[in-house]
This record gives sequence, structure tokens and C-alpha cells, in this order.
Amino acid sequence: MNTAVLAEAAAMPWRRRASERTLSREGRIWTLWSVGVLVTFGLPAALLIWIEPLAFPVSAIFLGHGIAVLQLQARRGARGVKPIGEAGTGPERAALGLLGDLVGRDARELLTETGLALQRGRLGAWLVGQEGAILVRPGAHRVHCFCVRVGEAGDLPPGDRVAHLLLALREDEQGFATVANRNFSGAAWRVGWQLPGRARPALGRARQLAPPSRAASSSRSPRSGRSPR
Repeated sequence: MNTAVLAEAAAMPWRRRASERTLSREGRIWTLWSVGVLVTFGLPAALLIWIEPLAFPVSAIFLGHGIAVLQLQARRGARGVKPIGEAGTGPERAALGLLGDLVGRDARELLTETGLALQRGRLGAWLVGQEGAILVRPGAHRVHCFCVRVGEAGDLPPGDRVAHLLLALREDEQGFATVANRNFSGAAWRVGWQLPGRARPALGRARQLAPPSRAASSSRSPRSGRSPR
């Protein structure tokens, strides 16, 4: 069992340490917020149509504004990850090569194709970029997007930035999720639409590696006790 604690997480005692429970609760809060946005914009739009059917174009614009708010939030989460681009200089190629050795053969191919490093953890499957990470939760339906940067990383090659975040994630997964700032939580397909086309296969692969949800695991586990006669 890994008992290492990130120094950054230890320096923030006021933040509740991330866990299955806190992630599930925060996911529900984000869902309620999304429903609230739809109700706020959708209910007046429906009421306006009921009062005056000819006002449908205005109602559609009003409802579209609410949908745009939700999409902007998902876009913020997707863009905060920032995949690695093509290595241009010698130091960038060297950093990318070292990162490839760090992630292993299978994840190396995905890293080259998509610019995101894949890491499977206890909380789910992670996709790590230069300035953040995407956590695909068990069941592969919900994702959490985190924004986190390496301190004084202005002169570091992109590969080194990802390597720093990946090592921190491996050292203390819960601490990593505690320190990072969450900027989106919601359905995986919402983030998938906002990711660059090159990076979308990484999300699909992470969803495949995400463990099953607790409910699905319980339904598939054999029942204990004596067999029925």
C-alpha cells in the first residue's frame, strides 16, 4: 500500500484529501449545477413558447445560451490538459524520449499519437498533459478535469512537464487530486467533443481501462453462502 504523501498536499491541510467519497460527492454537485443551468434557461423558454408559440426563435436562442454555458465549461476542462505537440528542438526530443521510457511501451504509442500520457490508478484511469489531467472514473461515464502546473516550468520541455506530473501522480494519487484544481466534472462525451481530434483516441483508451463501477462489480460478483437446493 502506497503511504507516500506529496509535499504540496501536506502543505495544504485545509483541503480535504481526495477520495472515492469526495470525488463522488463533487460529481453529484456538478450534475446538480448542470441541471440548474438547464432549468434556469429552459423553463423560461418553455413558458415563453406556451404563452406565445410565435416566440419560438427567441426561446431557442435563450435555451441555446444555457447549452453554450455547459459546453464552455466542458471546453475549459478539456483545454486545461494541453497535450504535447511535436518535438522540435533537441531538448524537447530528449524529454519526450525519457517520458516514453517512463510510461512503457503500450502507453508510449498512445503518447506519440495523442500527446497525452495514460496512467491507471486506484481512482480511475488518468490522462496527463502539460498543465493538467483528466480522470476517467470507474464505469467510464464520468470524468474529472484537473488543472495543475509544475512550479517554475517555464523553461522545461513539454515532455519534462508531463513527466513531473506523472511522477507526482504515481507517488500520491489522492494527493495529486487534492492539490490540482478541478475545472470540470461531467459526462465523458462532453469532454470528448471539446478535445482536439488528435487527443480523442486517448480518452477512448482511458475509458476502456477504467475499472467497472462499484454497482457493476457487485452485480457480477458471485454470491456467498450455500447453493440453493
